[in-house]
Amino acid sequence: MFYFDNFIGFKVLKSDLLSEINHFFTTRNFVLKTKEKENYEISLKNREILKKEFKLKKIITPHQRHTCNIDIATLSKDEYKETDALILKDKNIGIFLNFADCTPIILYDKLNKIGAIAHAGWRGTEQKISQKTALKLINEFSSSPKNIIALIGPSICFDCFETSEEIAKKVSSTISKEGFIKKKNDKFYADLKGINREQLFEIGVENVDVTSFCTCCNNDNFFSYRKENKTTNRMSAFICLN
Repeated sequence: MFYFDNFIGFKVLKSDLLSEINHFFTTRNFVLKTKEKENYEISLKNREILKKEFKLKKIITPHQRHTCNIDIATLSKDEYKETDALILKDKNIGIFLNFADCTPIILYDKLNKIGAIAHAGWRGTEQKISQKTALKLINEFSSSPKNIIALIGPSICFDCFETSEEIAKKVSSTISKEGFIKKKNDKFYADLKGINREQLFEIGVENVDVTSFCTCCNNDNFFSYRKENKTTNRMSAFICLN
């Protein structure tokens, strides 16, 4: 179950399904990524707060481009171009990815103590980035699906994600189960959180917590690209290993 918590005075969202590592989804009052002038310097200071609070040598965020490219966070590498999922093995590093309607997915293998974050907009969902990130843990790091915990955080909900018939069919075709697209008043809608959940279910990852919070419906807590006229403010999914 998801719940709001206090992180040194900032409101963050966590899940009680994952207590083994430091994790949270940020809200509007703790910005880590933005191009807005009024928040840019604050975002840099907030990154330093994270680094200091968790005694980290480095905090890494990639250049996200709606790809299905997955990389491993290391101390020796500074840039992660066109990368929409990061895997974390090093306790000296914190990672965060950024969202403003797209679906954030945190993964953690509780046996091998490896974490990951994936960024799934409709393009990432179509390319199965959450599933591919979990499969990378399974195939390259010997993770068992039964040991992987997945958190699907705040993103645009089924009722708010109006899209084209083509896109709705593309994302829904990635899973075998039906019921994740709908047509209402000649408009099409897709359930991105639900589709990402099913993609994980289909490879045996069953410990999945999905938040009911929507970035559009709950815009008082989270940033929304659609609702806020293409804002560059972002909410972030953050993890570091204990």
